[in-house]
Amino acid sequence: MTKTIWGVLSTAKIGTGKVIPALMRSDLIRVKGLASRQLDAAKDTVEKLGLETAYGSYEDLLADPEIEVIYNPLPNHLHVPMTLAAAKAGKHVLCEKPMALNAAEIDQLAEVSHKVHIMEAFMVRHSLQWLEARRLIREGAIGAPKIIQSWFSYNNTDPHNIRNKVEWGGGGLMDIGCYPIVAGRFFFDADPVRVMALVSRDATFGTDTITSGLLDFGEGRQLTFAVSTALTPGQGVMIMGEAARLSLSIPFNQPPDAPQLITIDDGRSFNGATAVTHTLPPSNQYTLMGEAFTRAVRGEASLPYGIADARLNMRIIDALFRSETSGQWERVGT
Repeated sequence: MTKTIWGVLSTAKIGTGKVIPALMRSDLIRVKGLASRQLDAAKDTVEKLGLETAYGSYEDLLADPEIEVIYNPLPNHLHVPMTLAAAKAGKHVLCEKPMALNAAEIDQLAEVSHKVHIMEAFMVRHSLQWLEARRLIREGAIGAPKIIQSWFSYNNTDPHNIRNKVEWGGGGLMDIGCYPIVAGRFFFDADPVRVMALVSRDATFGTDTITSGLLDFGEGRQLTFAVSTALTPGQGVMIMGEAARLSLSIPFNQPPDAPQLITIDDGRSFNGATAVTHTLPPSNQYTLMGEAFTRAVRGEASLPYGIADARLNMRIIDALFRSETSGQWERVGT
């Protein structure tokens, strides 16, 4: 299979620090260049990363006929506009999560979704740890899964950071709350029917700094989560079944050079004496995500997740924000 040729929009930290280096590790991908609205910034980043071409505007990158795939790590409010522009230029797009500011915004992509591949960049769905954990659950390792508990937090008080700009789609629920939501959908193999949220907002930024959610997946299946942009860093996922509970080590920000652990405990001993740990070798979930998208672009495999899936993720987030205002359960719908 010939390599797909990629271009990157902006010098965003997630791209330069994690995704681009991971893509460059793959034998299936060639990252040609990066675009910035400031050419000097693009040139500096291209030199540091060892890329070929710096573009002084996003439009110049999209006009390059050699570029086949665009990685879009721009702030949330630019996800749909620039993904749409890339798609109209005939480029496939891997867009950072969440894909839009709300579900209705994603509908703008309907006109191009049949012309190119567009996928939301949830790297965890390609994680070997997540895939193995789901396999174990499907094979009955914990019995029927009924409760998922998840938490994710960091402490960022920088007023200039995009995560603290509510008008740009900042805040805890958009930035990291989407991960527990995807965990529920992934491990339950189902979608929630109704949700409820409790939200605390920063008096200055207006963003949600502490958000908890309760998602009802039906048949007694419940996801509870808590996320924060103003607390000590931490993350976790625990899935409880009728026979045992399963925990993931570092479920979201897995180090690519460290073993990944899955622990299953039947609870017969409260001190963990009956726990069994499955150890997986190191792997890079960003590389695996890029390769999965590449195979879809080349027609070697189906697209793992498309526009409809991203829209449902946003409908869940929209419903949680509605619950913040109503104080009630909110239906997710389709």
